Amino acid sequence: MLDHLIKHATVVDGTGAPAYVADVGLRDGRIAVIAEPGSTTEEATTSEDATGLVLAPGFVDPHTHYDAQLFWDPYATPSMNHGVTTVAGGNCGFTLAPLNPECPEDADYTRRMMSKVEGMSLVALEEGAPWNWHTFGEYLDALDGRTAVNAGFMVGHCALRRHVMGPAAIGGRATPDQLDAMLRLLHDAMDAGAWGLSTTRSATHTDGDGNPVASRHADPAELLALSRAVGEHEGTQLEAIVAGCLDRFSDDEIDLLVDMSAAAGRPLNWNVLTIDAAVPERVPRQLLPGERARKAGGRVVALTMPILTPMNMSLGTFCALNLIPGWGEVLGLPVPERLAKLRDPRVRAGMLRRAASKEAGVFRRLADFERYVIGDTYSKENAGLTGRVVRDIAVERGQDPFQCLVEICANDELRTVLWPMPTDNDPASWAMRAEAWQHEDVMLGGSDAGAHLDRMCGAPYTTRFLGDCLRGRKLVALEAAVKMLTDDPAQLFGLCERGRVVEQFHADLVLFDPARIDAGPATLVHDLPGDSPRLDSRAIGIVSVRVNGVETVRHDEVTGAVPGRVLRSGRDTRTVSTR
Repeated sequence: MLDHLIKHATVVDGTGAPAYVADVGLRDGRIAVIAEPGSTTEEATTSEDATGLVLAPGFVDPHTHYDAQLFWDPYATPSMNHGVTTVAGGNCGFTLAPLNPECPEDADYTRRMMSKVEGMSLVALEEGAPWNWHTFGEYLDALDGRTAVNAGFMVGHCALRRHVMGPAAIGGRATPDQLDAMLRLLHDAMDAGAWGLSTTRSATHTDGDGNPVASRHADPAELLALSRAVGEHEGTQLEAIVAGCLDRFSDDEIDLLVDMSAAAGRPLNWNVLTIDAAVPERVPRQLLPGERARKAGGRVVALTMPILTPMNMSLGTFCALNLIPGWGEVLGLPVPERLAKLRDPRVRAGMLRRAASKEAGVFRRLADFERYVIGDTYSKENAGLTGRVVRDIAVERGQDPFQCLVEICANDELRTVLWPMPTDNDPASWAMRAEAWQHEDVMLGGSDAGAHLDRMCGAPYTTRFLGDCLRGRKLVALEAAVKMLTDDPAQLFGLCERGRVVEQFHADLVLFDPARIDAGPATLVHDLPGDSPRLDSRAIGIVSVRVNGVETVRHDEVTGAVPGRVLRSGRDTRTVSTR
């Protein structure tokens, strides 16, 4: 007896092979039979007609920060609504474990760090997670059996350093004894099922006190020692963010990524490759680590997003604008003082000069204020401005664009939501993206889902990308697009029997309408613990999502089932050779 039979589905199996029509039967959480339509004689408890619908493997999101959210939202919304059945967490060097039982303040430090560096609600972190663990294994156990999606986690370098070194993790070099203690913690975490090590050296990553996060103080010898430890465990990985990721790599950074992967004998993925035809030299430079890693016996893979993810900006909350050199000094002031500074023409002129300077790097793109779109507003003075472009308003008012934007935000006491229009939405940039997607060292991903909750919503990249492939730019055929979202990340992570529609594979499946699949606009909702806000996006055209054979979404509504598994290295993942 089959548990469920999906009849007359157009199967896109994740391998890149041509689509075909079949009946697909499920039993005990796996794909039991794939047969010619109407030829299945075995009875099924339930069935559905999928004529005209596409049946694909569930999507695998390789870069999320659902580490905390899964405790209050086991459905990993909105990712699961958009067809994601497996998420990789613990990225960028940040995890909620291990926590030192002798330092009760570590949990508070971790919450404040995650709130600052990953844009998570501090109230939600305090109220929504139980914080009843110390070891990494205890953290995984706390999640086991309570998620609707499958989830695997790296262990964060910052947590290892903080556990061993305490406050000295900020600014200090590890002694040999401290490094040995970190290695023991890392081995314990991987014995418990951690997927490997994640780390960051990004200059934009600071903790709740405004200091560079702990992993930024580690020397290459520490990173290589930890990487070698990763190579001693089955089914493990590396993930890294380096200082040059947003603009370009230095030679030292390239060498570090290559050496880490080669030392571990494991794949290393980094986030995120940005593609812009105005900076054509960026992509070749950032793909050099992959080329050099192959020669050294490693593998380095760049994640890149197949969509442009709008950023929710504000002059009232910490966002990417604060990272423009010199801007944090103004935007970090109390609101009354901040307003006074922003209204001073000399201060604004200085801020604009800094934003246009070479030192601003990739953040220069944020300084084209005439291209900003006004989002949510909160005062009668700003009535009717939502959806309008600052350039047009500034012309009407006879103001320069930045002055105009400041006055609009001042009317809302700096709460105004701002949406910068992307500068890399031209045909040449999209052609470069399509070419990059075919590269062996490039993989789709980088949603950051679960982080930066009120500023961006990258989770819908799966449905938006497929809609674009089917009815928009059509840069990639459907079969290839599905492979990029399913089998490619499953293969990189060594996921056992996931990522394809194949008999005896786990029944992680998404059924969608190819004529409709897409994502709705991002909207601000208040559904986090403590009524905190986040951006959400409705899925369009997703008929059903199944995790381990159990339906978790039907027509964009979660069913309440929690059939997901915590995927543990060595049990649920196999080693992916780099040689």
